[in-house]
Amino acid sequence: MLGFKIVEIADNERALLFKRNSLERVLDPGRHVLVDLAGKLRVERYDITKPELTHTLGRFLIVASRDLVSSHIHSVDIADSQVGLVYQDQKLVDVLAPGSFRMYWKGAVDTEVRIVDISEDYAVDPGLLAVLSRSKDGKLFRTGAEAIYYIEVPDNHVGLLQVNGKLEAQLKPGNYGFWRYTRNIEVKRLDCRLLSMEVSGQEILTKDRVSLRVNLSASFRIVDTEKVATQLGNYSDFLYREFQLALRETVGTRSLDELLGDKDALNQEVEKVVKVKALGYGLQVQDVGIKDIILPGEMKDILNQVVEAQKAAEANQIKRREETQATRSLHNTAKVMEGNPVLLRLKELEILEKVTDRIDRITVYGGLEGVLQDLVKIPSLPQDRD
Repeated sequence: MLGFKIVEIADNERALLFKRNSLERVLDPGRHVLVDLAGKLRVERYDITKPELTHTLGRFLIVASRDLVSSHIHSVDIADSQVGLVYQDQKLVDVLAPGSFRMYWKGAVDTEVRIVDISEDYAVDPGLLAVLSRSKDGKLFRTGAEAIYYIEVPDNHVGLLQVNGKLEAQLKPGNYGFWRYTRNIEVKRLDCRLLSMEVSGQEILTKDRVSLRVNLSASFRIVDTEKVATQLGNYSDFLYREFQLALRETVGTRSLDELLGDKDALNQEVEKVVKVKALGYGLQVQDVGIKDIILPGEMKDILNQVVEAQKAAEANQIKRREETQATRSLHNTAKVMEGNPVLLRLKELEILEKVTDRIDRITVYGGLEGVLQDLVKIPSLPQDRD
């Protein structure tokens, strides 16, 4: 029909009717006959099952035509110190950043925007944190990751919360979330368990100018997290350097023989030097031990020769002592037998037993007496003459 336009709006639709780019009204579901003699009418259709309305006019559309759209469109304007939580049919679907503006269609989907003031309290509610961190909705999960600083503090750890570079709180083990907007959030985790440290390959000169390579092992723990966080940039580097300097100072004041003779004294001296300084920065040194003292090749050969000579001298000394004891024992035995024929006879029989053990066959003449008299003969000792 000339000059007339028929527009049909479905139940799940709404339409904005513009005349010369000015909003005239919102078209509800049904059949609409529009008079458009000059051809200046424009109809924009929207599916309200997708409740968010995006329009180029934005805030102007709401402000200039509030009476026309208020019954159909709900708008939200988020302040700079606020966050908006968008719920549709009681389910969280989006997080609005400070300064956001959104428009939503009324009717098909129950849309609610809950405002959260983050000007003072920037901690995320645990229930909301659980929803955002475990959401299976990819869009909501990404939005939550951008909006929230999430941190998990394990057992035996402490979290140090820093806001805009200032230490604000110590966090016990658990899950935490903080709004990123309007402030810089950072949480530093410190491990309060017993930790180990290796100081390896230290080339050091002893007091007698011998070059050694020393390896040290130590254990420590953090006892004052606030001191560690505020006074040390990297506590591991600090402690490593202190062990390194203490080791060089201690080894440099001792000779090689002193070091090899008493490594425990070296351990105690290094621990004493480092322990006091580390405790002032919140670190407690638990134990220190020298793992290896490695000599250069030439010095190792010389030391091996010295040890070999010492052991050879000890072996010769033991051998001479045993020979002396054996000779003394024989002398004592001879003196006892000198005046005792029975013991002498028993000794003869003992010798005879040893001899017969080595002989496969023996022929005896003259009976047992012949064996005893002829097989073993021990000349009698000369008698003293008057």
